[in-house]
Amino acid sequence: MKQTPVVLIHGAWFHLSSWDGWAERLSSHGYAVCVPGWPGEAPTADQARREPGPLRDLGLVALTAHYEEIVRSFDNPPVLIGHSAGGLIAQRLLGNGLGVAAVALAPLPVGGLPLDDGRPRPWSLMPVGSTRHPCFESLSRSRFRHVIANAVGEEEAAKLFDRYAVPAPLRLLADLGLDRTAAGSADTVVDTANAVRGPLLLVSGQEDRTVPDAVTRSVYKLYGDSSAMTDLKQFVDRGHSMVFDSGWRSVADHVLAWLAGNGVEAVPAQA
Repeated sequence: MKQTPVVLIHGAWFHLSSWDGWAERLSSHGYAVCVPGWPGEAPTADQARREPGPLRDLGLVALTAHYEEIVRSFDNPPVLIGHSAGGLIAQRLLGNGLGVAAVALAPLPVGGLPLDDGRPRPWSLMPVGSTRHPCFESLSRSRFRHVIANAVGEEEAAKLFDRYAVPAPLRLLADLGLDRTAAGSADTVVDTANAVRGPLLLVSGQEDRTVPDAVTRSVYKLYGDSSAMTDLKQFVDRGHSMVFDSGWRSVADHVLAWLAGNGVEAVPAQA
């Protein structure tokens, strides 16, 4: 009996353990879950904060290639579920004909779309550069609270920071257009016109200060020329931490229902 694989792809500033709840829930529904992390990523968030060095030179091309190799290693095409930068990578792989379906949760915008939705903001996503690790940028506890965990309480935001926040390599941030000097690379381009790809679900949080809901809606519109299935789900009162904060189950359950509704079962009928 062959289970449908699911590959979980996390974003910048978060450790792979941010997927722990999802991995357990998807597994309990019969999917074969793979949470490979980034190449060289430390096994714990605490170690990743102390010793981020192995990720120093990681850029978007290498990170995407890392996940492409993993996706191609399965006998059955996997479901791709990505958060933030991981959502961008999931879309890129699906657009290239890989994977049976993809879910992009609060994904960074594709193809050079601006991250700012035009509204004035008293906050900024970009942190002050880390002095301890000069090739990385880290979100401070207060910045994490304001741009990532703004839709939860102060106490929960502090716990989420301690559990999951890690430095992000500057090279990757530049490729994504998230450092102050770069506009992003051509590697954020996705084949949104592909009509033979698997179904895609875009998910936004209407309180997201990192990837505003309006930005995800703009990405959704880019897929208008494709006849392939593309859905958009907007969660009210949810921020960028929707994947790993106390409300993650409702997001995961919506994804599970969406997969079932699109015929992506944990155990394919022909298995």
